[in-house]
Amino acid sequence: MAGRGQMPMMQPQVIVLKEGTDTSQGVPQLLSNISACQAICDTIRTTLGPRGMDKLIVDSQGRVTISNDGATIMKLLDVVQPAARTLVDIARAQDAEVGDGTTSVVLLAGELLKEVKDYVDEGVSSQIIIKGFRRAADLAINHIKEIAVDTDRSDKAKFRDLLEKCAATSMNSKLIGSQKEFFTKMVVDAVMRLDQDELNEDMIGIKKIPGGAMQDSILVDGVAFKKSFSYAGFEQQPKSFDLPKIICLNVELELKAEKDNAEVRVDKVSEYQAIVDAEWKIIFDKLDSIVATGAKVVLSRLPIGDLATQYFADRNIFCAGRVSKDDLDRVCEATGCRVQSTTTDLTAKHLGVCERFEECQIGGQRFNVFKGCPEAKTCTIILRGGAEQFIDEVERSLHDSIMVVRRAVKNQTVVAGGGAIEMEISRYLRETARKIEGKQQLIITAVAKALEVIPRQLCENAGFDTTDFITQLRARHAQDPEKYKWYGVDIEEEKVADLFKKFVWEPALVKTNAIASAIEAACLILSVDETVTSQKSQDPMAAGQPMPGRGRGMPMGGR
Repeated sequence: MAGRGQMPMMQPQVIVLKEGTDTSQGVPQLLSNISACQAICDTIRTTLGPRGMDKLIVDSQGRVTISNDGATIMKLLDVVQPAARTLVDIARAQDAEVGDGTTSVVLLAGELLKEVKDYVDEGVSSQIIIKGFRRAADLAINHIKEIAVDTDRSDKAKFRDLLEKCAATSMNSKLIGSQKEFFTKMVVDAVMRLDQDELNEDMIGIKKIPGGAMQDSILVDGVAFKKSFSYAGFEQQPKSFDLPKIICLNVELELKAEKDNAEVRVDKVSEYQAIVDAEWKIIFDKLDSIVATGAKVVLSRLPIGDLATQYFADRNIFCAGRVSKDDLDRVCEATGCRVQSTTTDLTAKHLGVCERFEECQIGGQRFNVFKGCPEAKTCTIILRGGAEQFIDEVERSLHDSIMVVRRAVKNQTVVAGGGAIEMEISRYLRETARKIEGKQQLIITAVAKALEVIPRQLCENAGFDTTDFITQLRARHAQDPEKYKWYGVDIEEEKVADLFKKFVWEPALVKTNAIASAIEAACLILSVDETVTSQKSQDPMAAGQPMPGRGRGMPMGGR
């Protein structure tokens, strides 16, 4: 028996994952993830810079968006590849944190992965590449902090000029680039009216009114919001006041509100009349207590019915119901009043005041405008323009500029844009890499080469000779780093020039955040070597199959 050949025992197959689960692992999976990220980068590559193109995106519901804002495009793209969605996340994070540089951060992450793709294919460990990336990030960010120029806030005129330059640089690549002189003043004025300690961008309201030209846009030093729904009697109310007292409520001033409906059983008609009288007494008590405060403008988040509207009109008081929470909060910030959830015990400290309140016509809509607010830490930008998509893109452009100016106020260091800072960091990393031994030298050199994607893409989008411009920039930065450190691509004059002297300035935080986010995203993608995708559950409704059950219209089994 011992000498006989025995059949080898079959090893039982161990099934850990559910049938239909897709698993991909190893180097092929890593290369697939890198290729997916490059495909995303190719989509938004052409939107970079002052000569960048716009993208027209139609979503599943048929809504059309025209934009060249990186974060907006990434948000609207329905990216399903799990690794590529990391790029969507860093674009959103850059937009939320800094406001500008969203396209740059995605391009930079994609280019970093492209530069190390060959190393991955040749078997270099991902951990070695990640270590090199993080070392390069530290070197780059420290170098930016060393060469960034501090701004002087003691001279207010010079500081305002610097903020306008930063705002103009962020507008260069936007739809409003042709009107940047008009909008830069508006953006800087808006930010300087905020509380300089908090700089809460939510206190800048942006309202859009189709019609007119871009130059018809105005900045209201205070609060403005669209006239809300109104009942009969509203037109009899006065529409303007000087030094009015203002009260903001979260109270419903309406008879027989649905949520208060109840069933009441009565035996006599007099009892029914007593209930009706009590209901009327309740609302009149509320109205009397509001009038007793001396308020001339009454705002409420909840409806103000026709009875209350006529009551206020008879007493020369203006009222508006269904005011949005954002608008009501900004009115409170500007006028000093506080939102009250009851009309009992109202005192003067609960009221606000402003120099002038009026309802005015702007375009085809009526707006309630509060001007000369004593507590004014807020303002409103009213945008005009031809098409709705156009105004939406102007709003996105202004949001980016507002965020950049906020950051310039908070972090008082600036660098030159136009690819100048990227070329300077690239030169610095190449020189530093020569002093480093081993594979880390290759990785840091790859990061230095990847940083050149920004000036290269600026040249490509403007139609310049990319090779010629990049060669000139490399030569200038290597020739005399101190003298030529701010040399970049001058789009207006089609040459290599000192962009700091040309006032193409950006907050240093935009660049440090972009480099840190891009390298973190690249490290995250390189650290994934296996993707497990569970099979989607079968949805009977999605497949057009009836749901099992015994509902109406479904035959019962066995009959």
